[in-house]
Amino acid sequence: MRSTPSRRATATGALIAAAALLAVGVQAGTATATPGNTTAAAATAGAKFGALAKQLTPSQRAELIREADATKAATAKELGLGSQEKLVVRDVIQDNDGTTHTRYERTFAGLPVLGGDLVVKESKSGATQGVTKASKVTSSQLKAVDTKADVAPAVAEKQALGLAKADGSKKAEADRAPRKVVWMAQGTPQLAYETVVGGLQEDGTPNELHVITDATTGAKLYEWQGVVNGVGNTQFSGQVTLGTSGSYTLTDAGRGNHKTYNLNHGSSGTGTLFSNTTDVWGNGTPQNAETAGADAHYGAAETWDYYKNVHGRTGIRGDGVGAYSRVHYGNNYVNAFWQDSCFCMTYGDGSGNANPLTALDVAAHEMSHGVTANTAGLIYSGESGGLNEATSDIFATAVEFYANNASDKGDYLIGEKIDINGDGTPLRYMDKPSKDGASKDAWYSGIGNIDVHYSSGPANHFFYLLSEGSGKKTINGVDYDSPTSDGLPVTGIGINKAEKIWFKALTTKFTSTTNYAAARTGTLAAAGELYGTTSAEYKAVADAWAAINVGSRPGGGDPDPGGKVFESTAKVAIPDRGAAVTTSVNVTGVTGNAPSTLKVGVDITHTYRGDLVIDLVAPDGGTFRLKNAQLGDSADNVVETYTVNASSKVANGTWKLKVQDMYSGDKGTINGFKLTF
Repeated sequence: MRSTPSRRATATGALIAAAALLAVGVQAGTATATPGNTTAAAATAGAKFGALAKQLTPSQRAELIREADATKAATAKELGLGSQEKLVVRDVIQDNDGTTHTRYERTFAGLPVLGGDLVVKESKSGATQGVTKASKVTSSQLKAVDTKADVAPAVAEKQALGLAKADGSKKAEADRAPRKVVWMAQGTPQLAYETVVGGLQEDGTPNELHVITDATTGAKLYEWQGVVNGVGNTQFSGQVTLGTSGSYTLTDAGRGNHKTYNLNHGSSGTGTLFSNTTDVWGNGTPQNAETAGADAHYGAAETWDYYKNVHGRTGIRGDGVGAYSRVHYGNNYVNAFWQDSCFCMTYGDGSGNANPLTALDVAAHEMSHGVTANTAGLIYSGESGGLNEATSDIFATAVEFYANNASDKGDYLIGEKIDINGDGTPLRYMDKPSKDGASKDAWYSGIGNIDVHYSSGPANHFFYLLSEGSGKKTINGVDYDSPTSDGLPVTGIGINKAEKIWFKALTTKFTSTTNYAAARTGTLAAAGELYGTTSAEYKAVADAWAAINVGSRPGGGDPDPGGKVFESTAKVAIPDRGAAVTTSVNVTGVTGNAPSTLKVGVDITHTYRGDLVIDLVAPDGGTFRLKNAQLGDSADNVVETYTVNASSKVANGTWKLKVQDMYSGDKGTINGFKLTF
């Protein structure tokens, strides 16, 4: 894409803040807060070394950011941005082979552009190799945005406060005056206000409700929540070695000076730094205030080591600065949360103040929200919100396996130690998410409309299948039996490989608006760079996505190859932002109704698949939605096999595939479709 000389030297020497863990043990063993999985094989997991992220020192990362900042005007020009558009450098990842991935936010006429983020991939020589954008909006569309508001800021603030109060917030008040922004995360860009409401949520969690208001009409456009729910004798991880400093305080000088504080049941401020006359902390019971502090401090240390030793990331932001932890938040507070605004984790003591939520996977879950906030910035709502939550569950699981703690062995259960449900069951299951009674096992068109803690289920399920495969097995004493939505088996590649694919996709392919379809595209790209596009790992990624109803398997695949197939190969042009078009097949010789697992194979060439709405139309005119238009779905083409329950429809007759392009700027062709009965 570029022909200019290199402008980037290789280093040699937030739409969202984060989230809470929820939607609304006995001491044993010995472990240390030191790397638990640092062999060369585990470090590379068989991946191409050059494609893995380089372990940058804070000063090396700062230099890369400085260089990107110095050349951002040239980058904007090369990308074809308008004269009123500017780039702001947010993060830089550099691979071992010198490939650099620079993440930018955007401004227009000095206003932040929400949904305007993008990632530029450059070779070692400085040649641009690719650009991933959160939105396909063109510069000409941005030029049309009038920056003069017709609605006063007070109108936006009143609306935001009303929404927060309706949600049960207490002491709701605007944290700051509404700011003018350009809202580009959905459809046509428009001038808007962003209001952030503080106070407390209904359950006592701090409130950071972001409300986007149309600056022309005063209508609400969007909203999301910004609070994403020595020797230590810990409650959950046994006796561990902790990083402490000076005259015995919970300050980990070896890990960015991470500090752990005691809120002593308060709900604001920093609290009191844990200090002691000896370097022994807690006694393994919740009655001792230091015990929860020891658990939180240990969890922070293991998470720091995991990201540094496995992914080359020094600290949550990659800048070598440690976050801090607060324990004993509120009274009977059954939750834990990360706040990017304070760069801190906070833990409640659970029901009766007797069950602190400071287990290792909870700590890793919360800090991983911080990593997401400082990389992809996945908006905490809709499908991107589910992927945000799943990312924290995925890395919480990876940290647990990495720590290799005898008192808390690695498993694919979330929150199994904290007994949230009061019956010994975990909070979430990755092998079959629906076992919790609310999470979903597979993607469907309405997945973005449910709580993000439940829409995370398909991505959690994908990661389990990619790591361990389908079917029955026992791992570290836990029994699993993972199903697939297409009825076909998946062969796992191991968690060491799976975690590297997800991390590379998160940090170099995902953007603020990434949805499930785009996550599939991003992880396939990451697997291709790490292991090759003809590798078993690449195929496993495609198979695992197909197993949760996202995309199809390479080369097809049908659990019932004996089924009757009816196919159309007629090519039909899809008009750009035009009327719907159809292609049809005539089904004959099938007795009775269509099956509950009717397979619909779709083959469409298109330059931006996010524009497309795709329906299957039955002979009686009834429709089945296969795909919605989603602007975050920035990949090309639709080559997918969908499964629909068509058992209410008579099989014989004319079935149609209906496709409509909803947005301008891209075009394509229906190459054909087939039905397997």
